[in-house]
Amino acid sequence: MATLRSVDVRQFINERPMSRYQWLILALCFLVVAVDGVDVAIMGFIAPAVLKEWSLSKAAFGVVMSAAPFGLVLGALVAGPTSDKLGRKTVLAASVAVFGLFTLWTAAASSVTEMAVLRLLTGVGLGAAMPNASTLLSEYVPERSRSLLVTLMFTGFNLGSAVVGFMAAAVLPSHGWRAVLQLGGVMPLVLLPLLLLFLPESCRFMAVRGIRRDRIAKVLGKVSGQRFGEDVSFVSTESVSAIKAPVSQLFAKGYRLMTPGLWVTYFMGLMVIYLLTGWLPTLFKESGLDMADAARITAMFQIGGTVGAIVVGWFMDRRKPTAVISLAYLAGAISIVALGLTGGVGGSLALIVTLVGFCMSGAQTGLNAYAPSCYPTAARATGVSWMLGMGRFGSILGSLVGGVLLGLNWQFGAIVMLLAIPAALAAVAVLGSRQRGLV
Repeated sequence: MATLRSVDVRQFINERPMSRYQWLILALCFLVVAVDGVDVAIMGFIAPAVLKEWSLSKAAFGVVMSAAPFGLVLGALVAGPTSDKLGRKTVLAASVAVFGLFTLWTAAASSVTEMAVLRLLTGVGLGAAMPNASTLLSEYVPERSRSLLVTLMFTGFNLGSAVVGFMAAAVLPSHGWRAVLQLGGVMPLVLLPLLLLFLPESCRFMAVRGIRRDRIAKVLGKVSGQRFGEDVSFVSTESVSAIKAPVSQLFAKGYRLMTPGLWVTYFMGLMVIYLLTGWLPTLFKESGLDMADAARITAMFQIGGTVGAIVVGWFMDRRKPTAVISLAYLAGAISIVALGLTGGVGGSLALIVTLVGFCMSGAQTGLNAYAPSCYPTAARATGVSWMLGMGRFGSILGSLVGGVLLGLNWQFGAIVMLLAIPAALAAVAVLGSRQRGLV
């Protein structure tokens, strides 16, 4: 009887250079995050047109604007455990179909209530997509360059958020806000067949779940360009204790401090980022800038964030990831204080806003790249998606706090400098998330 030769899937991927197929996986996940960014940001660009057509107040339209963030929370919390049971590709493809279809359906909405419900359902798909894209990619790239490659994937979100702005500017004047939503819905639906045809299921997931060896051999052979004979079996040296209850693994021995540390860090980071990106144009305008200058300077936050994500990811592959992320958050807190001291005026505004984006968005994206390494394969999607889900409450709070403080007539410097506190707390909390070396 021939002796079976065991192949550890994780070790096999780590020992080889990136293949063309792995780069294709990166490109597909990048596109998923990009269309996610389009549909997350789309309502902000069409809101003025909807308000005018339906003769609504901003307060009345608030229920629509807040519906998707709550859907994002629900989607993230449900998608993780489902992905750890059914597979990354299955849940990722389903989530793209969900937010594409419901965005398309939103274009036909005829009332605020209908639009709010549709945006809630759209948010469920959006919340499920990103954690599964990052989990799948992290399980297919070598660990030596994982942080950089995953952060590169997340820059797709900034690209999508920018694309929808140009798309809205081109389509709104002649075709109206419904056409913008139609385009936003079609884009993920066009991507869906490519995901179904070319995106593989995670081999590490299949090995942990005990999927048939011939299926793993076919997928891993396509990824690596190597043929596997009948004498090869595929194994995983990771713990499988989380297969039946992945959520409980998040608080098992060794994870009880790490999981809350990740949640607190992500919550604080998103609270800062959403308050700044949502309210900076208004704060600048009230400080004396015209809307065009306010919009241009605020846009530098996204540009700085894109560059910061790549730089932070590069350093994370060469130094301790938690130390790099913590330092970026701390630098973000310092740069936020510097921004507050300007009072919203001065020639250095664009540079300082770019620096804030570089540090805060760079750290936040780095955390997205770091989180998949914190949990075993059997609970990885759950760990990542629950971190994103809990963090979304920070984005909701940040948006609300900005409006409340402006309503209380707080000045630019006071509002901005207050954000240095959660940024510093994020720098401390991420140090508490240090893992036990699980990857």
